[in-house]
Order: sequence, then structure tokens, then C-alpha cells
Amino acid sequence: MMMKRILAIVTCLLLLTSFTRISGDISEIVEALKGNNATQVSKFFDSAVDIKLPGKDEVKNVSKNQATLILKNFYSEQNVKGFDLTSKREMGGTGYLTGKLKADAKSYNITLMLKTSGSTTSIVTVRIN
Repeated sequence: MMMKRILAIVTCLLLLTSFTRISGDISEIVEALKGNNATQVSKFFDSAVDIKLPGKDEVKNVSKNQATLILKNFYSEQNVKGFDLTSKREMGGTGYLTGKLKADAKSYNITLMLKTSGSTTSIVTVRIN
């Protein structure tokens, strides 16, 4: 009976610490988005990223460097000036972050899919529409 309690407590602690890590990284990603700096956001990219931009086909398994260039070009072309977080969710080792990128002419919806591997959370998908 005592062993089951100890195991339950240890399991709860492990789950809580993994959620705290994801939440911490999500907060850093949100701050990078609010800073309107694509280079800061790209620091959280996984080694391969899927990207979908408005009016363009989705590109899968883009290298981190290529994904950084694509996002920097989008920020520059659209003159992105702000970000508002609308939702963040976490399920297991996967997180989702949604919000609005504010640009000169209009705003864009952005959704990021995040994965956690070990103690690191990285962006694996960027969808802007």
C-alpha cells in the first residue's frame, strides 16, 4: 500500500515537472513572437519544420536554416508589428500555441505545434493564414 502511494507521488511529480518545462518554453516562444523578431522565434525550431504560409503550399521537413529564412521573409514582407496570444494547450509531449500576428494591412492567424524531447521544447509546425 505504501509503495503504491510513493509510486503515485513520484508519477505526479514527474508529470508536473514536464508540464512546467513545456509552459516555460511556451512563455519564451510567446515573448519571441511579441518581440516581432523571426530570428528569436526560429531559435526554438526543431531540426526539421513544416511551414504553411498564406497563398502558398505547405512545405514539409524544411531545415531549421531554411525555415528561419522563410519566416524572416514573411515578417519582412508583411511588416509584422505585433502578436496576441489566443490559446495554448498541452497534451502529453505535444503543445499548441495559437494567436494573431499583426501586420500593416491585416492580421494573420498563427498556429505552432510544439514537441518536447527530453528537457527541450521545439517548434515542429508553423501555420500562418
